[in-house]
Amino acid sequence: MNKKRPVNLDFSTMSLPVTSIVSITHRLSGVILFFAVGVMLWVLDTSLASKESFFNLKAILGHPVSQLVIWASLAALAYHMIAGIRHLIMDFGVGEDSFNSGRVSAWGAAGVAAIVITFITVWIFLW
Repeated sequence: MNKKRPVNLDFSTMSLPVTSIVSITHRLSGVILFFAVGVMLWVLDTSLASKESFFNLKAILGHPVSQLVIWASLAALAYHMIAGIRHLIMDFGVGEDSFNSGRVSAWGAAGVAAIVITFITVWIFLW
């Protein structure tokens, strides 16, 4: 069979709906959290090992790169939690009546996540 279907693999010309983007980024934030748990467990283990290791860890966590890792972990956690709550609400059938309601809830979840991540940023970098 020779099917002549159009194939578009140019990702720059594709436009995904916001619901797809929110779903994909929800999965990506879950992957980030998977690795962040390992880092945070190492931080916990190191902080409890001895007094010297605690002070060494305190110096490490004061570095801007370490603060960026902490910020990314907290931002991923905030986004994953908010998008996950959206998915759970939709699993109960709320907001599935039309494409418009799904789009509105996706924009709402992204907006709330942006506000929460902004507060996390202010909390980490300004205090």
